[in-house]
Amino acid sequence: MIIYREVAVLKNKIAETRQYGKTIGLVPTMGALHSGHISLISASIKKCDITVCSIFVNPTQFNDPTDFEKYPDNISNDILMLENSGCDILFLPSVTEIYPAGTDRQNHYDIGELEYIFEGKYRPGHFQGVCQVVHRLLDIVDPHYLFMGQKDYQQCQVIMRLVQIIKCRAEVIIVKTVRENSGLAMSSRNLRLTEEQKKSAAGIFKMLMYIKNNFTTIPIPQINIYATDYLLTNGFQKVDYVAIADADTLHPVNDLSEAARLVALAAAFIGEVRLIDNMVLTD
Repeated sequence: MIIYREVAVLKNKIAETRQYGKTIGLVPTMGALHSGHISLISASIKKCDITVCSIFVNPTQFNDPTDFEKYPDNISNDILMLENSGCDILFLPSVTEIYPAGTDRQNHYDIGELEYIFEGKYRPGHFQGVCQVVHRLLDIVDPHYLFMGQKDYQQCQVIMRLVQIIKCRAEVIIVKTVRENSGLAMSSRNLRLTEEQKKSAAGIFKMLMYIKNNFTTIPIPQINIYATDYLLTNGFQKVDYVAIADADTLHPVNDLSEAARLVALAAAFIGEVRLIDNMVLTD
C-alpha cells in the first residue's frame, strides 16, 4: 500500500492508472477503522483494479465542535488494517490539501428535504459538510465506483443526490451494515462506550428487528411510540427519533400505502454517545 498526502501527487498517480484502463474504487472514511470499513475495502477490491481509501476527519461536517475534538485518532492501527486488507492506496491529506481556500466559503448543495429531516434536523449543516468533502474527493480521485456503508443510510441518500447534482460518473455502491455478535452496528463511536453500555446499545438492533417483524400488523404511529419507549427503558437516556420512512426519499410515512419501499431509522443516546442505525423493511 502506498500513502499519499498531497493532492497533486495522488492525481498524477490516478491519471497514470487510468492510462492503463484500470477501474478505481474510492472508500472515503474518517479513520478509526473497524470491520465495517474493511467490508467496504473488500467490496472495492472485488470490483475494482485499484482501491483508494481516504482518511480525513472533515471539520465542516461537525455541527458540534466538541464532537470533532472527541473523534478518535487511531492512525497507526488504521494503516495496519488497510495494509492487511489489501488496499492499494491510502490518501491521508491535511485540511489545507482538501480546503486550500479555507473552510469558510464552500459550495452549497440543494439536496432537498434530506437536509432537514432526521439527521439533518439534529445536526444542522452536517450534510453540507459531507457533500463538500465528498465532492472534493471525487474530483481528486475521479473513481469509477464510490463505496458507502448502509449504516449511514441517510448519508448514502445524500451522496447519491450529490452525484446527480455534480453530474459525476462514479457509481455509488451501498454495502450492508456489519454488526457485532450482539447486533450492534459497528461504528467508530462504539469505542467511547463502556462494556456495560455496549450491551445496552444492542437494544437498538432488537428494537429495529421488532419493527421489521411487526410493522405490517401494528399501526406505524403506534409502533414508533413503542420502539421509543423500549429504548428509553433499556439503557438509552434520550431518543432523537424512531421512524419508518420511504426508503428512497426518506419522507416519513404513517401508513403502509404511502411508499413501496420502507426503512426504519433510529438515533438515540447512551450516556454522551449518540448512535444511529437503520433497517430496510421491504426489498
